[in-house]
Amino acid sequence: MNITFTNQTALVTGAGSGIGAAIAQALAAAGAHVIVADRDLPKAQAVAAQIIAQQGKADAAGGDVSDPAVMQGLVAQAVERTGKLNLLVNNAGIGGPQAPVGDYPLQGWREVMAINLDAVFYGMRFAIAEMLKTPGGAIVNMASILGTVGWANSSAYTTAKHGLLGLTRAAALEYAAKGIRINAIGPAFIDTPLLSALPPEARAGLAALHPIGRLGTPQEVANLTVFLLSDKASFITGSYHLVDGGYTAQ
Repeated sequence: MNITFTNQTALVTGAGSGIGAAIAQALAAAGAHVIVADRDLPKAQAVAAQIIAQQGKADAAGGDVSDPAVMQGLVAQAVERTGKLNLLVNNAGIGGPQAPVGDYPLQGWREVMAINLDAVFYGMRFAIAEMLKTPGGAIVNMASILGTVGWANSSAYTTAKHGLLGLTRAAALEYAAKGIRINAIGPAFIDTPLLSALPPEARAGLAALHPIGRLGTPQEVANLTVFLLSDKASFITGSYHLVDGGYTAQ
């Protein structure tokens, strides 16, 4: 399947490593000019440099997307650099503390909600206004398998991802007739640098949770993201797509 994003601009948050980096690289390889955003600016710069070294187009940007002014600035940077914004991937997220609800740290709850849910709203709030000028565009919000199932001691993360799905569906209905498609993706456990740091027995335990018998890869999530952003998915909006190795089929 030949997918191209020639003359299109994409903004990917949380793109300094893992899934976000794989998405940024895949979009650039397909011809998009990618704004690689991460609160760790050196990591964003490293990913952008890799894209440029491979003859792609990219700019790095830093900032905490839980601040609406930062998210607005990222959208503005994309428009100032290329004149438009066609694609948005709200990928930035954190796991947060692990604790039962009765003991969950209040500050931890606020931080998870701010990054995993509020920032997704901010991204769409500012990006959609620019996409309507194009006209049209596509957005992918990165949810999780925990957007549809629970996980003990991760109430904030689970709640944020469930909320993200509601936000995705509501926004998709609002903008479907205006040429903007909005979908969500739900990865299971993906082999990112975070999981690479776990002891071998812990990694094996996580892999065993998936009927397919292994962890997913960032590229597998990126492949679906690129498809959903492309014209090949022109009749898909308001939906939630799992990349979970059969996890939620159990």
